[in-house]
Amino acid sequence: MIDFIIMGLRDLKLKQEYRSDRDDVVAEFFIPCLSNSIQYDRTIEFVSVKSLSTLTFGLENIQDHHAKIRLVTGHRFSTSDLNAIVKLFDQRNHRKFNGKINLDNKIGNMIRDSKIMQLKKIIEEFKVEIKVAIPNSEYVDGVFEERMGIFRDTNDDIVAFSGTSNVTFDAENRNFESVDVFTSWDDKTRVENKINNFENLWTNRTNYVEIYDLLYAERKNLLKYTTEWAVYK
Repeated sequence: MIDFIIMGLRDLKLKQEYRSDRDDVVAEFFIPCLSNSIQYDRTIEFVSVKSLSTLTFGLENIQDHHAKIRLVTGHRFSTSDLNAIVKLFDQRNHRKFNGKINLDNKIGNMIRDSKIMQLKKIIEEFKVEIKVAIPNSEYVDGVFEERMGIFRDTNDDIVAFSGTSNVTFDAENRNFESVDVFTSWDDKTRVENKINNFENLWTNRTNYVEIYDLLYAERKNLLKYTTEWAVYK
């Protein structure tokens, strides 16, 4: 077994751009950055069980379980994905037994799936949070589709990126896309702009969209169910 060496983001050999015709975005960018981060913030157009489970590619080697993940997503879900995600996040569907958390019988069958088990572990250990962005203005009458991400390490070095339609860089993705990369040590202003944009979203201070906790939005029937997105799961 090969020991995993903890590095800082500044130690990684990062490019300014990754593109599908010449790079493996998952192996060369996403996994190295996530594996060496203590915080990962992401804005995405949709979330699914499959896309969430790809977080395990980058988190399996992280030793510091104080790391946290914050996702802001659009409000369209497939019915099966939303049901599964809500049950995984909703503590009302959990019960204590002998000091361990067990899911209720409604999702007992899903626990047999290794991806669901991995995802449950990631949610609990890395304190994954999901918020939903819903347009609330005549100037934005579609859906939330912003695509950016921010990695932060123990040295407070930061790598930000924009581009890619994937929630977590799905390893099975076959889309052609590109990612633009900015670092706090080479492009401080751009990185600070990305951080401010995300924090404003997270705290509901962005014009034209309203931000809700995932469970609140689901309980208030603010989410859209669609089969249109099933092919992207």
